[in-house]
Amino acid sequence: MKAGEIREMSLDEMVRKKESLKETYFNLRFQNATGQLENTGMLLKTRKDIARIETVIRENQLNKTDQK
Repeated sequence: MKAGEIREMSLDEMVRKKESLKETYFNLRFQNATGQLENTGMLLKTRKDIARIETVIRENQLNKTDQK
């Protein structure tokens, strides 16, 4: 997921996507710990997607305070 795609989402969509990715990340970590995860690259990709969403949410918050 690219930052441009995230910026096009509404705040509610971003929050829902972030929660979904956190749940996915938890499941991936569990699979990795039990040796069932084949593609370990998904851990890094999911973690980075969560960070991108959090960054865009924070940017939106800062832009709102700057406009006041």
